Amino acid sequence: MADGQSRWSADSAGGLVPSPDYSGALYDAGAGSSTYPAGAPGQAMSGDSVGPGHAPTSPGTATAPNGSAGSAGAGNSPWWTDARSDPWRDPGAPAALILAAPEPDPEPAAEVDSPRRRVSLGQVLLISVLAALLAGGLGGALGYLAAVKGGLRDAVPLGNGSATTPGLAQRAPGSLAAVAKSVLPSVVTVRVDSSLGSAIGSGFIVSSDGYMITNDHVIDGINGNATITFNDASTAPAKLVGTDPESDIAVLKIAKAGLPAVTFGNSDSIAVGDPVLAIGAPLDLQNSVTAGIISSLRRPLEIADGSGPTRYYAAIQTDAAINHGNSGGPLVDAAGHVIGVDAVIKSLGGTDNEAGNIGLAFAIPINQAKRTAESIISTGKVQRTVIGATLRASYHNPNGGVLLSTVAAGGPADQAGLQSDDVILSVGGTALDAAGDLTAIVREYAPGSVVSVTYLRGTARHTVQVKLVASGS
Repeated sequence: MADGQSRWSADSAGGLVPSPDYSGALYDAGAGSSTYPAGAPGQAMSGDSVGPGHAPTSPGTATAPNGSAGSAGAGNSPWWTDARSDPWRDPGAPAALILAAPEPDPEPAAEVDSPRRRVSLGQVLLISVLAALLAGGLGGALGYLAAVKGGLRDAVPLGNGSATTPGLAQRAPGSLAAVAKSVLPSVVTVRVDSSLGSAIGSGFIVSSDGYMITNDHVIDGINGNATITFNDASTAPAKLVGTDPESDIAVLKIAKAGLPAVTFGNSDSIAVGDPVLAIGAPLDLQNSVTAGIISSLRRPLEIADGSGPTRYYAAIQTDAAINHGNSGGPLVDAAGHVIGVDAVIKSLGGTDNEAGNIGLAFAIPINQAKRTAESIISTGKVQRTVIGATLRASYHNPNGGVLLSTVAAGGPADQAGLQSDDVILSVGGTALDAAGDLTAIVREYAPGSVVSVTYLRGTARHTVQVKLVASGS
């Protein structure tokens, strides 16, 4: 020793104990750290080398080579086998070592994880990471599929949540949709090249062998054949059979057989407020259907546009949308029966080309149109209904009525007792206000019809029954 003191001394049993007069610090041979305070008798180093961060051990007993009691056997002590080579050993001392018994630590030092425990923790971490990745990937995939399928990043449920697809709507046979479906195959579009240019109108088939009705003003000045376009977009040529400009009715014959004909209604039995459909090709929009009601009946119209003779008819007024191109198309009732031929609209437009629907449209009563068409087909000429009198066009009375200018001898008016200068107030209950009104109302009736006529003679009011006849009879 540097200080000349002996570190160890032998006891009576031959073991080593600290020398009583040694007062230096105890050091682990390789650790270089202080382990015990100087002068602590009976203390020695533990079986493990003590270095920085190691706690000191408590004193205890050692086991001798003969296996006497101690904290460790001779075969277990790491100090026993190399005791003879210890440079600090007293060469004269027997080869024995007293080891201190371990003393419980008040606070055990933190344990170092064993390799097995470290692997387990890594596995836990690995499983956690994999689970997180799988969950995130699955959620992302499902979200992507929902976004692609629904077209939205966040799917939003729409509707009532029903999982079944609703079937086709069930429509009653009398619904407007059902009526339109039944009539459309009988409605055609008419294209005409004339001396006035090209014209587009509508029409409807009245016999399976190809007869159809349209307006006279649609085919006015026709050159050659018209081209007919059907509901299914197929076409066929048609030739003019005959026309009556004053009633604005024309008949064509389509070069095709087996066609679906319309069903005629009775324009004398309709009423204001009845629902109606107008079908045709307004502005060349084929197969168009508009709906409305009958707004008025027996509206006397006198149309003089300078392109031909004046037209007269007691029209059916409707608010169904009718525009250029609807002319000649059918006006049908809620049963799908044709009750009129669409012909005229009133508009706020300054010119005919500017005219458009404002809810004031007029149709020729089908009873009058059918009678005219049958006469054209049967005889090639038209017999108009007359009363046998002429009117004074300049007459106008704020109280209404038309003034008879002359009465034809032996004619219907004469036989009923009417005279010149009588003022006719109404025919068949329809009030008259202008000279053309009498012609329009009378032509609505078929020849041979008996109508009630109310008139003024002076200040006396009278009513008589007049039997109307066909022109030329």
